[in-house]
Amino acid sequence: MFPLVIASVVVLAGVYVLLVETLFKSSQCKSSTGMSGKTVIITGGNTGIGKATATELARRGARVILACRNRQKADEAIEDIKRETGSCDVVYMQLDLASLQNIRNFAQTFLKTESRLDVLINNAGLVADGRTEDGFGIEFGVNHLGHFLLTCLLLDRLKEAPEARVVTLSSMAHRWGRIDFDRLAAHKDLGTGLYSWQFFHAYCNSKLCNTLFTHELAKRLKGTNVTCYSVHPGVVKTELSRHVSLWQMVIVDPISRLLFLDPKTGAQTTLHCVLQEGIEPLSGRYFTCCAPQEVAAHCKDDAVAKKLWDVSEMLCGLA
Repeated sequence: MFPLVIASVVVLAGVYVLLVETLFKSSQCKSSTGMSGKTVIITGGNTGIGKATATELARRGARVILACRNRQKADEAIEDIKRETGSCDVVYMQLDLASLQNIRNFAQTFLKTESRLDVLINNAGLVADGRTEDGFGIEFGVNHLGHFLLTCLLLDRLKEAPEARVVTLSSMAHRWGRIDFDRLAAHKDLGTGLYSWQFFHAYCNSKLCNTLFTHELAKRLKGTNVTCYSVHPGVVKTELSRHVSLWQMVIVDPISRLLFLDPKTGAQTTLHCVLQEGIEPLSGRYFTCCAPQEVAAHCKDDAVAKKLWDVSEMLCGLA
């Protein structure tokens, strides 16, 4: 009996080490680049990875704009960031990515009140069911379409900076996604349903959209001073899955406490893509663990990426 227990412990320890070194591997942004005089927008910057990213960029001297839906949470985050970094240049601007009109209002306000934009971090995301104000599936609408419109509306201001970057948080989940354009045309979503596995699949589809969007954006930005990157932050314990069912949380929470990365660690690849010098030739690439990673063919398909862009323009009223 005792040898069996020892063997089981050894196996479990081996599995744990394997997971920590693969699926739950962490990394560290090693750049020492300062951000003094630069302006950064972070969507969903009031919690989780976004807040950790905002804190580090504020510490490096950036003017950080938290583009968030919830004013109270943003104000609390700003106080935390100011207290931790000593920065007084962290501000809130109201942004609801589930409303195309609200996104337009945000962009209009920003362009009137801010003279420069050096970095746009499309960080906000969710795993949930439901619809946006404009009738789109919530995951497609927020995770992709809202950020698509926001980026397009701010591109001219980004191009005015000496050197600018767009960083979009994707996920390793993108590899399980697919883009069903017929479904998108008929139902204004890429998957939905009453069960958690259904809207997790929709989440995978939205993360594939993030990767394809970055791939196409890089092509359109070629020859400009703006570069772009999509990132997998790692498997991080955040509020991303706060809408999943209670029984799932009972299962997931103990695992997340043992294995998931904390938000500060999860912010490292985003920070790498914001700060690291010399990665401009890698514009459009997908990064994880602070390094570029090859993606499957369907995740960088030129034809699908262009079609997604064209469809997104039409859905946003830009075409």
